[in-house]
Formats: sequence, structure tokens, C-alpha cells
Amino acid sequence: MDPKTSSSTLPAASSTSLRRKRRNADDAGVRYFLPKSGSSPATPELGQEVASEGEALIQAFRSGQPFYTLTAWKAVPEVNGGGSPVIVKQAVAPKLAQS
Repeated sequence: MDPKTSSSTLPAASSTSLRRKRRNADDAGVRYFLPKSGSSPATPELGQEVASEGEALIQAFRSGQPFYTLTAWKAVPEVNGGGSPVIVKQAVAPKLAQS
């Protein structure tokens, strides 16, 4: 038997849920925006920020427009197991608006 074809694979539903779980774990610093009035997909401009992905989905569906996600990253040094430094990306937490 060919080892490439004999390896077990996850059913489609399971792999989808695994991907979703992983993506949601990475979504901590993601911000969601609707497009600015008059902007186009060719030259997108961020408009109103919405609180969650669910709200962005609903608003985008209602308006027939896309929505945009924004994640800010910073480069930080990290020492790996061999003692060599490597540069990795670290999500920047959004600053909360103060009342």
C-alpha cells in the first residue's frame, strides 16, 4: 500500500471544525470594519468598525458589501530551544476606547 493514500484523513466536518477552532484562537486581536461609503474593492477604505465577526457578517449581508478584517502585528525576538534568537510575529492587542 502507498503510505500517502493509506494514511487516515479526517472527515470534512471534523477538519472544518478544527480549522475554525484554530482561527478563532487566533482572532483575539482581529478588528472588523465595513467599507467606507464610496470605496471600492479595488481601493478599499475602512469605514465603521463593528464589534464582532457576527455583526460584520450581518451588516455585510444586509448591505451587499464585503467586510474587512484588520490585525496588527509586531516583530519580537524569541529564543528557540537551541539558544538561537528568531524573530516572530506577535499580535498587538487593540487599545480599548475609554469613556
